[in-house]
Amino acid sequence: MNAHPKHECGIFGIFGHPNAAEITYYGLYALQHRGQESAGIVTSDGDTAPFLVHKGMGLVSQVFDESRLKKIKGHRAVGHVRYSTTGSSTITNAQPLTVDCARGQIAICHNGNLVNANVLRNELEAKGSIFQTTVDSEIVLHLLAQPDASAEDHALVSAVRRVEGAFSLLIMSNTEIIAVRDPQGFRPLCIGRLEDSYVFASETCAFDLIGAKYLRDVEPGEIVIADARGLRSIPASGPVRRKAFCIFEYVYFSRPDSVIAGRTVSEVRKRMGHELARLHPVEADIVIPVPDSGNYAAEGYAEASGIVFEQAFVRNHYIGRTFLQPTQLIRDFGVRVKLNLIKDMVKDKRVVVVDDSIVRGTTARARVVNLREAGAREVHIRVSCPPHRFACFYGIDFPDPKKLIANQMTKMEIARYLGADSIGYLDVPSMISATGLKPDHFCVACFTGDYPVPFDPRLDKLVLEQRTGRSNSLAPAENHPSLL
Repeated sequence: MNAHPKHECGIFGIFGHPNAAEITYYGLYALQHRGQESAGIVTSDGDTAPFLVHKGMGLVSQVFDESRLKKIKGHRAVGHVRYSTTGSSTITNAQPLTVDCARGQIAICHNGNLVNANVLRNELEAKGSIFQTTVDSEIVLHLLAQPDASAEDHALVSAVRRVEGAFSLLIMSNTEIIAVRDPQGFRPLCIGRLEDSYVFASETCAFDLIGAKYLRDVEPGEIVIADARGLRSIPASGPVRRKAFCIFEYVYFSRPDSVIAGRTVSEVRKRMGHELARLHPVEADIVIPVPDSGNYAAEGYAEASGIVFEQAFVRNHYIGRTFLQPTQLIRDFGVRVKLNLIKDMVKDKRVVVVDDSIVRGTTARARVVNLREAGAREVHIRVSCPPHRFACFYGIDFPDPKKLIANQMTKMEIARYLGADSIGYLDVPSMISATGLKPDHFCVACFTGDYPVPFDPRLDKLVLEQRTGRSNSLAPAENHPSLL
């Protein structure tokens, strides 16, 4: 019922398969829900072979076709689907990013957001680094490309310890693919096996599509290396003081068929619906979800309350960004084109509408109007997460906090604004309880304002745009040592 917070990014990699590009294509296709602005794949066919790159703006199926995949054949690959959280949405900022430097060729994919990006970039530019993009991910490339003779740690370990914030990374060099997860574990990253090859992905749903076996998650603060010797792991940081997995992965971002921390997302969402029914019961005739992210929470609410579950909203899955949207011809066109209402299901009924979140409230309000016009006697809104009141600095593009409806109104005022008879939000303890994990496992900063990693509140997604003087790539070198 709402203009949802924007997605993050999806990353995928495979080491040791003759059809690496094609498999990465399917992996990215399964992760398309995590970003729709751009897509890219980088492949390599040997330790001395040049990286082959193809990326473009748009969906995976728009950027790649059979002929393009044939041009980037290789035995290892990394790929990326993007929603921009730092840097504007341009082909220059599309990932994977690549560089040719003293350590050889390097490609990087990043899901997350670095909170000290501006400080590090100032420092690197002062030392002579020339940046080609305005994304924070490129900072990691430059840290890797600058050998420090005084460093006691390996290059990648040193680089990872310099960056702060949320980062799940896939890095491909001339000899290996490396998966890295930040010490708090903000964003998901998992490991799988496909025949004799190792695969990495943001979510397990990518493994299901290609027939790979899920092995385990990359642990917070862990570096996992896949190379000719197999799979090995080293710590990227010291002891993890606090985990901070983004709970919104369970609420909204991840696909319901993915498994995170041993929990299937759809089952967690059902349990959130159970908790919601316990906290906010109401006498009603039907429970209806707002597709698709509200489906399982609504099922859970119906199960726990004993109220009939119905699919009264029908989603149009084929809305493109180039769809012609009339501004005056049809009232609430943007709402109606995404979800249509089966009016006979709600006429003269007391309706409970379950959604995953309400951010600004404008879309939710239009949806209630549609229900009233269709003859619904009562409309009760139930939301399977707490009210959003704070910005995210770790990779989710929430609106300015001043535009969040929960910062402008009380819950009673929100219900009146939406035109609903009542509204009920899940609270933080109940939301966490539905996961079956401990409270110290999660980041819930967008609900509570308790940020697990310090940040500069002046930073926003375009902080690196205010730059001048960019040049081409760094010069290649003959020797290609391992990044580790």
